Amino acid sequence: MHAIGVDIGGTKIAVGVVDEDGAIIAKTKRKTQPQDPASIDAAIADAVAELAAEHEFHSVGLAAAGFVSSDQEHVLFAPNIAWRDYPLADNVRRLLGRDDVAVVVENDANAAGWAEFAFGAARDVAHMALLTIGTGLGAALVVDGKLVRGAYGFAAELGHLRVVPGGHPCGCGLRGCWEQYASGSALTREARRAALERPVRAARLLELAGGNAIDIHGPQVTEAAMEGDELGIELLAELGRWIGEGSASLAAALDPELFVIGGGVVAAGDLLLHPARAAFEDNLPARGHRPIVPIVPAQMGNDAGIVGAADLARLAAANR
Repeated sequence: MHAIGVDIGGTKIAVGVVDEDGAIIAKTKRKTQPQDPASIDAAIADAVAELAAEHEFHSVGLAAAGFVSSDQEHVLFAPNIAWRDYPLADNVRRLLGRDDVAVVVENDANAAGWAEFAFGAARDVAHMALLTIGTGLGAALVVDGKLVRGAYGFAAELGHLRVVPGGHPCGCGLRGCWEQYASGSALTREARRAALERPVRAARLLELAGGNAIDIHGPQVTEAAMEGDELGIELLAELGRWIGEGSASLAAALDPELFVIGGGVVAAGDLLLHPARAAFEDNLPARGHRPIVPIVPAQMGNDAGIVGAADLARLAAANR
């Protein structure tokens, strides 16, 4: 049975028809306005209607970057879209006008994590953690084959574990959250600072950014590092260290079989993952008396949100 997955970003949505093996058989996109939630509802309904013209389906999964209610109906809060206790599922259901279609909302990192668990890098394990390195640090946990949502739908917000009390301010209102050190935004911040403080050493980064430090972003750091630039390599290694050290603490609490690392920065390969693995091993509690958990790159790429949301919606519909 086919399902539709919708990956909702700040300025666009990607929508796909997904089969039971996790393959996308049709796909479309729409632009959206993050400050106009009603336009997002309308764009979702329009895209789904386009796909429905040629494909039969009975469930729709909405992957939303925010805190999702435990009943998977509302987005309680989102940092980059104007959702505040927003009835996303009901709105989309009403616009579709189909009583036979189940509509389910899921956190976007949870959806991506489920895609990796069901069809990707973690398909052969029962206990896994996904860390997706983007603007922030998204995460998903699967324990004993089940996605962990928590009592109120707020579980696995691992990017907001405090690792440096009194550290960098975070959009959640606290300081020193893990995502302020282990994210694409952290990589960009440190690269720009290095370019301002050490412009000679940052010559290649500045060249890639057109000579302006404020225009340096993560992909340019990765590009420079892959060319052999010492500063780029150092910046990726520092990001990897933060990922590895935090993962070691998670291993103490969760004891997963596998860590999967997603996000665009994974294109750096071992320039990121080798330092992460080394830091993980160096900081693992009871080191030498327990397995070293593998840290591997994600496999599902940019389609993870679509695939995971669709599969979770399919499973939810089957259980209702």
